[in-house]
Amino acid sequence: MKQNPKTVRMWMIICLLFSSGLAALENDRDFKMCGIWRHGNTSRNLKYDLNMGCEKIEISANESTLSIRGSITAKCARSSSIHLDSNALQNQSNFCVFWEPLLDLLIVEVNGKNHILCEPKGLQGSCCTDLSQGYQKKGGPYGIMNGNIHGDIISEDVVEIYTFEGDSINCKEKFCDEASQKSRGANMIEEVVMKSNTTGHVDLPCAQSTVIEMEEGFTGLNLTLPAPPFEAPNMIPSVYLPSCLKSTTKIKSKVGGPSDPTLLDVIVGLSVENEIIKNLSEPVKIRFHHDPLPANCSGRCVSWDTRKDNEVNWRYEGCNTFKINERETECRCDHLTYFAILVQVKQRDTVRHLEALTFITAVGCAVSLVSCLVLFYWLCKLRKGKKNQTSLVHRGLVVAIFILCLFFILTGTMANVGNKTVCVITGTLLHYSLLSTLCWMAMEVFHAFLLVRKVFSSTPPWVFYLGGFGLPALLVVILLSIGDIYGERKIVPSENITAHYRMCWMLDSANSLLAHYIINVGLLAVVLSSGAVMLFLVVKEIRNRPDWKKIDVAFLSIWGLTCLFGTTWGLGFLDFGPLSEATLFLFCIINSLQGFFLMLRYYALERIKKKDDSSLEGSSSGSSKQHMLHTHENS
Repeated sequence: MKQNPKTVRMWMIICLLFSSGLAALENDRDFKMCGIWRHGNTSRNLKYDLNMGCEKIEISANESTLSIRGSITAKCARSSSIHLDSNALQNQSNFCVFWEPLLDLLIVEVNGKNHILCEPKGLQGSCCTDLSQGYQKKGGPYGIMNGNIHGDIISEDVVEIYTFEGDSINCKEKFCDEASQKSRGANMIEEVVMKSNTTGHVDLPCAQSTVIEMEEGFTGLNLTLPAPPFEAPNMIPSVYLPSCLKSTTKIKSKVGGPSDPTLLDVIVGLSVENEIIKNLSEPVKIRFHHDPLPANCSGRCVSWDTRKDNEVNWRYEGCNTFKINERETECRCDHLTYFAILVQVKQRDTVRHLEALTFITAVGCAVSLVSCLVLFYWLCKLRKGKKNQTSLVHRGLVVAIFILCLFFILTGTMANVGNKTVCVITGTLLHYSLLSTLCWMAMEVFHAFLLVRKVFSSTPPWVFYLGGFGLPALLVVILLSIGDIYGERKIVPSENITAHYRMCWMLDSANSLLAHYIINVGLLAVVLSSGAVMLFLVVKEIRNRPDWKKIDVAFLSIWGLTCLFGTTWGLGFLDFGPLSEATLFLFCIINSLQGFFLMLRYYALERIKKKDDSSLEGSSSGSSKQHMLHTHENS
């Protein structure tokens, strides 16, 4: 080829990695079983119990439950129950079970709504495929009618149980490499010539590649990538390459791409050999075409920088997501690497600095555990033999904080055990301890109100125990009776969206979300508002006392009352704006150390009290109300 010395050339390889569309091979890779579920008019659930292996999958249905059980997954081991939307007038529902062994992906669709039981784990080496029909049990009035595989009717009768047995094969070798051999255009480089006859070669299994040459004076390019076999042309992404990509160095490149797809079918890789392209003044635009996403899911642009991460690590940084319509999403990115659309359930929001916050909170909870033990010992020892109501309320709060810190530390460990029952119990106890802590803070506010406004009234101890321990127990029992509230919860860090933090807590279900806003947020709002008002009243009542002229006494009193009344938990409502990250860290640090702060306050005020006891006892001019307030402050 004749070259102009003024010509500047940059080689760019655009690789498409397709996770689907190769089913027309020897093995029947994908599994799709559909039917009509005949059920009653009561509430309905989708239950699943999935284990790793390659034995069989059982699909069954009765009056109220559609069940998916078996061992067909490579890495997914999950069991849970999902409450389904119900209509009292509806006695049958359409459903489909989709199994994609190459991705370890299992989805159940009920009345047009997708429920992801196993999320995609990337291309699997060994997987369970070729699911063939096995044992089936006929049903009565309830069960599965018109069961079919890929549209082929199995039985028109009502069947209670269908079983399908599979075979374990090397999926990656069978599907990707066989596709590479059978259709050279599906994985070899597609020659795209721009003002030259230069060709190139890239050997990428399950990939479609294009080489582009850009010369000096390049003003940008809109490119629709070539479609491989078995893939609909209207689903192929298009790419806009900005003019700022032109380089001052002649580069000839060859690239190998990763083989880990996400939930959407396509990964687009843009790269230049021996050169890092970032901070582009004009973004690269990749427009993905896809099927409409479920109502409870959202798509977001992510990228994987292979120079930084040896393993697949999808990140949000450097890309902005623009939803064109329900079938098109455009990614605008300021760098070149591998790009994809990550689909996530909307309720499962990402958390910034999750690893750091988890570590800080765990350390704070450990310190509070020890502090609560010490403080509880002091309260029992120093108040032994005295019927002191203040000490009773303090002890209740200390016990609640101790239990909360203990189960917060244990929740991650219990979730990784993998036992559903253990995780439900742990999540239930964690929620109970949180509610109990909030209720005992409310008891502190109520007790302070009695001291300020009702000096001579005597409240029976059982009132405080009922409010601090009894009310949370009642709320948790009600939630357990509703069901589908507690279990394993995945928290996604924004820095590494493929690394999930598991904990036993409230689920992502509609019932749990409703309970969270009504009970958790509602109770917290009541405690915060009443605590703030009571803090103002107490400070107003005792601000003129002589010992408040001492800065250390005033600070310890206000800070101690703030911890007692739960006012510091209000930082959780301030997680927005430019100071949101600082507020998030403050929230975790202060509230995880709440037990330590209470112990520190009690110790300091006890020392001050011992110094002031003689002067306090010698003065008889003070009112009994001031004396009780002084007792509350120093206790």
